[in-house]
Amino acid sequence: MSIEKFRASGLELIRRTSAFLPPDVTDVIAARRAFEEVGSRADLALDLVMTNIGMAKRQSAPICQDTGTITFFIRTPVGFDQLALQDALCDAVRDATAKGYLRQNSVDSLTGKNSGTNLGPGSPVFHWHQHRTDSVDIRLVLKGGGCENMSAQYSLPCTLPSGGRADRDLEGVRLCILDAVWQAQGKGCGPGFLGVCIGGDRAVGYEYAKEQLLRHLDDSNSNPELAALEARIVDEANKLDIGPMGFGGALTVGGCKIGARNRLPASFFVSIAYMCWAYRRRGVVLDANGEVREWLYQAPGEFDHEPEDVTVDLGIRGKEAIRLQTPLTEEAVRKLKAGDVVLLSGTLYTGRDAVHKFIYKGGDVPVLKDSALYHCGPVVLEEGGKFRVTAAGPTTSIREEPYQAMVIEKYGIKAVIGKGGMGAKTLEACKKFGCVYLHAIGGAAQVYARCVKETPRVFLKDEFGSPEAVWEMHVEDFPAVVTMDSHGRSLHAEIGDTSKANLQKVLVKS
Repeated sequence: MSIEKFRASGLELIRRTSAFLPPDVTDVIAARRAFEEVGSRADLALDLVMTNIGMAKRQSAPICQDTGTITFFIRTPVGFDQLALQDALCDAVRDATAKGYLRQNSVDSLTGKNSGTNLGPGSPVFHWHQHRTDSVDIRLVLKGGGCENMSAQYSLPCTLPSGGRADRDLEGVRLCILDAVWQAQGKGCGPGFLGVCIGGDRAVGYEYAKEQLLRHLDDSNSNPELAALEARIVDEANKLDIGPMGFGGALTVGGCKIGARNRLPASFFVSIAYMCWAYRRRGVVLDANGEVREWLYQAPGEFDHEPEDVTVDLGIRGKEAIRLQTPLTEEAVRKLKAGDVVLLSGTLYTGRDAVHKFIYKGGDVPVLKDSALYHCGPVVLEEGGKFRVTAAGPTTSIREEPYQAMVIEKYGIKAVIGKGGMGAKTLEACKKFGCVYLHAIGGAAQVYARCVKETPRVFLKDEFGSPEAVWEMHVEDFPAVVTMDSHGRSLHAEIGDTSKANLQKVLVKS
């Protein structure tokens, strides 16, 4: 057994998983893109998504800055040294983090301290299985926090948040899955892909639901009833008009894979693993000495040559856009209306969970005064004493809802940038203090990194770690959509109401 070969293959597996969206996923997004109205917000979102996919390949850089939980599913021969392989893969994770293939994402749950290496108790995650062949099958899933937070588990029978009752049968399972899609809206970087487990206990349900994400999108379930349910979920979810990023549109769910585990008579769980459009999973089959036999989830010849360069037009393609320059004035902000597409230039400051809590607890970040605040945890490399942003997409904003109104008022924030939208309290603050919420395209980490021209300073990095620090970014033509304006209108609330009504129509027709 060559530890070094396993380490090298592990590093390459991480690079490919982080930067190269699998062809079956790209094909679904590209095919469904044709159903969106040209010039719509959904069309804009998918423009940016497809551009981002090409940029990530060309630069061998993370598709999304949130490289997520690092989860390995591994099958080894009987008697194989799994501990040695785990050590080799942990070394590969450390190397990949240093190279910028992975964001520094592993945080101590008690102290909040970032390890800086993605290593620590329970990180990465390993699922081990044995099989009676001589090969080592390693599959990797990178699942970001935004989509992980939209995963759901139901205990049947139950009354659903979207209305109605789900009973202990396949119809109840169907209602739970559609309810989970409705609740996710744009918070999980839709279009989404679903892994579902019927049964098991709570832990097995979530684990097996995630394991369904290893299936190919064009496969067929061996159980005819589940195969029919998978197809029905995709069809009905795409009638809800939630659409990419929750902007409204035809592509809400790109795939649904359902499995079942035996359960206790007293328990009937339905577990849904929600995956974002940046559906990152790759795999490799090695021999017992670490030599590569086959790469999985791969098109023929996909890695035989350098990816072609892509034309970067930031997905605007002639659409009308309002150009904004920071520092923003209240007058400029008040002119914006929900639905406007903007191109923002000037200075942004990142700030997410730790910073918002820090301010709420009495801390001060003076540079935020009259600024534009970006909910973002970028991947940043330090080279020659300078910072280089390699991935910089938005994080899910709703986590900051308890703090955002206070931050807007305290610092005179004129624009909050993120994804997924925010709630009534933030909307009221936008109206009262003259602020807008700008929805950036979730997962488009390379598009937004290209917009960052300089990153001269960072604040609170030692205290909170790189992803949670306050980074000063000088940006040019940063594309976003106004989804909450200063006049009390929220597209998120409107689409939530519309999709709920559409869901009721789907259920009535069943």
